[in-house]
Amino acid sequence: MAALRIRQDYSASDLRQRAARERDTRASLRLLAIANALEGMTRTEAARLVGMERQALHDAIQRFNAEGPNGLHDRHRSGRPEQLNPGQQAALKAHILRGPEPERDGVSAWRLVDLCEHVERTYGVHYSEWGLSCLLKRLNLSRQKTRPSHPKGNPAAQAAFKKGTPVKAAGPRGRAS
Repeated sequence: MAALRIRQDYSASDLRQRAARERDTRASLRLLAIANALEGMTRTEAARLVGMERQALHDAIQRFNAEGPNGLHDRHRSGRPEQLNPGQQAALKAHILRGPEPERDGVSAWRLVDLCEHVERTYGVHYSEWGLSCLLKRLNLSRQKTRPSHPKGNPAAQAAFKKGTPVKAAGPRGRAS
């Protein structure tokens, strides 16, 4: 089988200069491998010098022949589709920001376990704690919880208690005297 020909409108030195200016490391390595092949190295050797397989170099040469140097960048990967649509995600975010009600929800602060149950109950979608944590990160929510407060606590009495507490000076060993 004949080797795949490489287009000749770019010289090896042109490709090396482009590789030096390229911000995308993987595209830069592909450019260097093609430059090596243009200079007469075997495809196997040219690929090995930049740390890729011969088949990967073959694929890069096909893309280079079809699209030029700009075709050597990684293409966007769509990935797995979201389980909740954008409207459901917005409703979940509003639910989280509203916070729990101890009488209704039985908790004073949201935990991932509670939110997983809520999502499954409300939307019929099962999330693991890790998966829901990743979703919360994409929604710009932190999984840190605020300090819990007792539902019958009096904030004014707590503030007065904090202000009225005398602070004792520390002794020579860090203990209060």
